Amino acid sequence: MSGSPALPLTIDVISDVVCPWCYIGKRRLEAALALAAQEGAAGEVSVRWHPFELNPELPAAGLDRRAYLEAKFGGPERAAEIYERLRAAGATVGIPFALDRIARQPNTRDAHRLVAWAQAHGNAEPLVERLFAAYFLEGRNPGERDVLAAIAGEAGEDSAAARAMLESGEGRDAVEASERRAQEIGIGGVPFFIFNGRLAVSGAQEPRVLAQAMAEAAKGGNG
Repeated sequence: MSGSPALPLTIDVISDVVCPWCYIGKRRLEAALALAAQEGAAGEVSVRWHPFELNPELPAAGLDRRAYLEAKFGGPERAAEIYERLRAAGATVGIPFALDRIARQPNTRDAHRLVAWAQAHGNAEPLVERLFAAYFLEGRNPGERDVLAAIAGEAGEDSAAARAMLESGEGRDAVEASERRAQEIGIGGVPFFIFNGRLAVSGAQEPRVLAQAMAEAAKGGNG
């Protein structure tokens, strides 16, 4: 790298908290940030989290996970194949997926409202991490407000304030507007990464791919 000062980098991450590839993508992004830091490819980094509901039509109470998987993949055999692929990919980034613990496929609207609320007054990354871990490692249901409030507390937020926010209407319109914007710019799957508003990468790409995108985006500054 040249001796010129590294420019700031803003990373917008569009994801869903029940998307296993988004969890893998988060780990690969972390590895890419470490690479970028080693190579001086970017200066100060800001990561912003944006909502994307994989299943916005799900009822508020969610669905039985087994029934959901059979409807989505056509049967337990196909679902088992996909689970194996996920476990193998997770193992490469230190995620021991415990997919058999998951009992329900949740509606994630409230989870996204919670992330937006945390991000409005600080860094939402600890909360995003806890949401992923709670669902994929512990089998907890992020569609339940009591669970979400507890997870918020575990991530360093005020759990009582989180619960009060969830019981209010706060954040609903903002989450819906953010999801509409994602659709308008053609985002049809997640994870999706946008670097400095000017360079996009779709999917849980390997760290080197993400690091290269960071370096390229940082050259042009913020778009």
